[in-house]
Amino acid sequence: MSEEQSRKPAENVAGPSQETAEGSAGPSKSALKKQAKEEEKARKAAERKRKEDEAKAAKDAAESVDISSGNYGVLPLHQSQDDTPKEPLKRLVTVGSEDVGKTVLFRARLASLRQQGNKLLFCEFRQSLVSIQGLLELNENKEGKPLVSKQMMKACSSITLESLVLVEGVIQAVEKPIQATTIKNFEVHISKFWTAISIAPLPIQMDAASRSEEDAGEGETKLVTIGLDTRLNNRVIDLRTTTNQAIFRIRSGVKHLFREYLDARGFVEFETPKLQGAMTESGASVFKVTYFERSAFLAQSPQLAKQMIVSGDFDRMYEIGPVFRAENSWGPRHMTEFTGMDIEMAIDHHYHEVVSLLEDLLIFIFHELNKRFGGPSGEIEWVRKQWPSEPFVVPEKAVRLRFSEGIRMLREAGREVDELEDLSTEDEKLLGRLVKERYNTDFFVLDKFPLKIRPFYTMPDPHDERYSNSYDFFMRGQEILSGAQRVHDPELLKHRMSLVDPPIDPSIMQDYVNAFEYGAPPHAGAGLGLDRIVQFFLNLPNIRLATPFPRDPGRIAP
Repeated sequence: MSEEQSRKPAENVAGPSQETAEGSAGPSKSALKKQAKEEEKARKAAERKRKEDEAKAAKDAAESVDISSGNYGVLPLHQSQDDTPKEPLKRLVTVGSEDVGKTVLFRARLASLRQQGNKLLFCEFRQSLVSIQGLLELNENKEGKPLVSKQMMKACSSITLESLVLVEGVIQAVEKPIQATTIKNFEVHISKFWTAISIAPLPIQMDAASRSEEDAGEGETKLVTIGLDTRLNNRVIDLRTTTNQAIFRIRSGVKHLFREYLDARGFVEFETPKLQGAMTESGASVFKVTYFERSAFLAQSPQLAKQMIVSGDFDRMYEIGPVFRAENSWGPRHMTEFTGMDIEMAIDHHYHEVVSLLEDLLIFIFHELNKRFGGPSGEIEWVRKQWPSEPFVVPEKAVRLRFSEGIRMLREAGREVDELEDLSTEDEKLLGRLVKERYNTDFFVLDKFPLKIRPFYTMPDPHDERYSNSYDFFMRGQEILSGAQRVHDPELLKHRMSLVDPPIDPSIMQDYVNAFEYGAPPHAGAGLGLDRIVQFFLNLPNIRLATPFPRDPGRIAP
């Protein structure tokens, strides 16, 4: 092969490639720049995504570690699992300046929640009548403050109101008084916040149960209030309101003061049976029950038993206990079961010794209620916020009128009343207004009632057989006490029993009659209605508001 022939294939191979290169100019400079920009943009996007993915992964990793874990949530059922001695939980009523900067642990109702942004949660905690503001603040790394995670903020902000919560935090002073709570100058900065007792949805709301008719307003904008039946049907919730917390502290105070006064004067407290074999008062108002194979009766009063106790040489006795009356009355001051406060005492010379003691006892109770439960932040004012009333006017010395004087005052005011018949409720109320106008008192006594309207065991007046040694006490024109000198002579007692229509056979009360056959000192006493005293002192519209679980002809539960 010649040299020329051996070179040809190489030329043929190289030729087309050279022609292609020479036939195309290739990418322009602008195209190359655009391509470079797109490549850079893609590179940056990939870098940005990588960083975002890393940041998200870091965030997820961080959030998976809850710095507040164990400091919130729902506590296990309290079964007294740990009997290790511990400090008592803090009572909010004791919070004061000495607690500032100290860590406290307390249990309370969660009354309200208010979130401010996603970093602050304001809470109101309530223990009975006392409330305090709590502050939960998001803090994941700042030193000097409790560490609070986002998870904790979210969980605590969703706790159902009225749940019982267990809270730990530091008491701090505030610059401006807090208006929404009873504790004005301090708040608690929360570090731990557990749900101790979860609750079911409430059938009535606390703000509605606490609202007065005046605050509710009128017309289309009127706010919801709770009626009496609804209130009583849901009494457990209703009792939580500050109004009821106050009412039942005052009620407890009346009993305490009653005991305090009588204990200091040599009285002995007794408990008499509420199942009785005979009727105490009229048969029309007694509850008859089956007692094994015979009949018995729920006590209409402790009358018979307390007289027998005096005959047993306890010259001064008292009792606080239930009384049952089968009266089909739906009135605002009547119930079928109420709490009686009874006294009975031997007298030296005259039954007015007992009347004077009872007057002084009640004036002591009224004055001490104002001292112990009064004042701008006292229980009496809490009640008046929902049930407005004028203060109960208490005299230094009781106003005591004869029944006949009361009749004269009513007649002078235009009422037609019989001088020997009992007063109607309206007559009593009018007489109360007349006494208030004349004597400036909401408390007075009527003495010497007509004999025919009093029970058989009432001692007749020695000077006028139409009247008796008996008396009633009134608050705001309504009866709260009935009493008398008792018949202590067995023959007179049996005679008085024979005059009842229908007559009472002494044999059905033989033990009672025997107490006087065996010798009983002259004595007198009274029965006071605790529920009425509370109702009329606070001027509540219905006696059922002064009783935790009232009983009337239509209500046997709750």
